[in-house]
Amino acid sequence: MNDEAAMARAIELAASVRATAHPNPWVGAVVEPGGYEGATEAPGGRHAEAVALDAAGDDVASATMYVSLEPCVGFHGKRTAACADRIAERGVRRVVVAMEDPDPRVRGQGIDQLRERGVDVEVGVLRDRAAALLAPYATHRTTGRPYVVLKLASTLDGRIAAPDGTSQWITGEAARRDVHQLRADSDAVVVGAGTVRADDPSLTVRLVDGRDPRRIVLGRAPAGAKVHPCDEVEGDLAAVLDRLGAEGVVQVLVEGGARVAGELHRRGLVDRYVLYVAPALFGGDDGPGLFAGKGAPTIGDVWRGRIVDVRQVGDDLRIDVEAA
Repeated sequence: MNDEAAMARAIELAASVRATAHPNPWVGAVVEPGGYEGATEAPGGRHAEAVALDAAGDDVASATMYVSLEPCVGFHGKRTAACADRIAERGVRRVVVAMEDPDPRVRGQGIDQLRERGVDVEVGVLRDRAAALLAPYATHRTTGRPYVVLKLASTLDGRIAAPDGTSQWITGEAARRDVHQLRADSDAVVVGAGTVRADDPSLTVRLVDGRDPRRIVLGRAPAGAKVHPCDEVEGDLAAVLDRLGAEGVVQVLVEGGARVAGELHRRGLVDRYVLYVAPALFGGDDGPGLFAGKGAPTIGDVWRGRIVDVRQVGDDLRIDVEAA
């Protein structure tokens, strides 16, 4: 297996544990020859490198390890043995790393330690693919804030609800299942109190396997709302994100409503927009749109992003957009 094929498999393994590894980075590792594989276990468990080494047993002398993120080093508070030490001690000859760890406690030190102990290290194979997968982790480690995913759903004519306020089930079951996967991939889900009053969402993971995220309501949720138990917060949105990041929240999924979406967008607090578009039309301009509040006053001020993914989900279309 060549370097790119082996690294592609390591990244695939990392993606498979996206919903269970966080807040730790989700990492995959492959040892060749032999095709021994590993992926990050749930917090407190083994890192991907340790899983792959344990699978290989004694069959690692002069082997090559492919890992989607730089092996970690020892630092205060770390719950497992340093992977860089384990790799060197086991006699692995060569390590191929997709990307450096952006965590300032590691950043380059794992690579340096391996080289100091005689291990041949190559960095950058499929870097862009690994970085895209680990964007939430990198954002949290470099900014202190969680990676913010803003989920939006609308008809083809950009409406999120009928004029009478009814809004549930604009999209189909497949899209709703996809949203549940977004929830499973996130540490917290944020919603405005107005959406809680209007739609009474539970914001749990029910349609896919995974853990329920923390539920954060901006404002006060009515007694008896399905979102309980939840954290009710008020104040500046940036300060709320700072607090969540300090509490170890790596990714936040924001599910509405239009006022919250508008404020996040105008303040540049969104890292990724995920828009589900249903093949439906209200056919008028009296239903609410995706964002509430003032928009760009002139064409020159229009926000422009970069479409990074488009795919059909059931009868609906999912469009992922990031800042250009």
